[in-house]
Amino acid sequence: MDSAAIDAYLLHLDDVIGRGRQLCGTLRRAPEDREALAGARIWQHDCESIVTALSGGSKSHWLSRAYSDALLVRADGQALERADVGDIVNRIVGVLEQAARSLAAAGSAASSPAEPPPPHRFDFVHNRDLRPVLEQAYVESRDALERREFERALATTCGILEAIITDALAHVRYAAADIAALSFEDRIAAAERAGLITSACARLPPAARSYRDGGDRTVVERDARMAGQVLHVVLRDLNPGR
Repeated sequence: MDSAAIDAYLLHLDDVIGRGRQLCGTLRRAPEDREALAGARIWQHDCESIVTALSGGSKSHWLSRAYSDALLVRADGQALERADVGDIVNRIVGVLEQAARSLAAAGSAASSPAEPPPPHRFDFVHNRDLRPVLEQAYVESRDALERREFERALATTCGILEAIITDALAHVRYAAADIAALSFEDRIAAAERAGLITSACARLPPAARSYRDGGDRTVVERDARMAGQVLHVVLRDLNPGR
């Protein structure tokens, strides 16, 4: 149901609920008031129409069941007989109020902005199985940077760089064994010679170029951020339509 239809039903419900409250007040003061009793019959017919519309005519819908229950008196959980008219009106009003709350909640959900689609930064990668791994690694690298874990951020970023460069080299028919024998810097150089990427990797700090080596090294914020900037350039090189 679209928001316009929801708004229309809410207006109708508000009108029917208001009329029901007035009838309920009158019938409590004068249960035998003929005019009020006649008005209640007309009002109940309007209620049945809106319940049928909102429930799609399904007797198993919660609104249909609640409406039917409102017509009965219960003692110890057992339906005994029909309630008097004042009680019926009061109970139906309660059911319609439930329907209005449910519709209002649905309207709020419909008007809320949709969640943005997940990013697809690595759809250009030829190895499809690698794409979700790279997406997750990218998020982890950004999170590590926010936590000021600069060594982790740099290592993860460089791992992404090496993976996408390796994927690109494999696609231009470099043999897997030949690629495996190349260092990170050699893979960068091979990709540059093949015209796959520009010379942006020349800006990588020494800590990035030796990220595979491990050992004790100091990685500062500038190193991690520079590696991230280089990654963005290489992403554009390998995915010109990005």
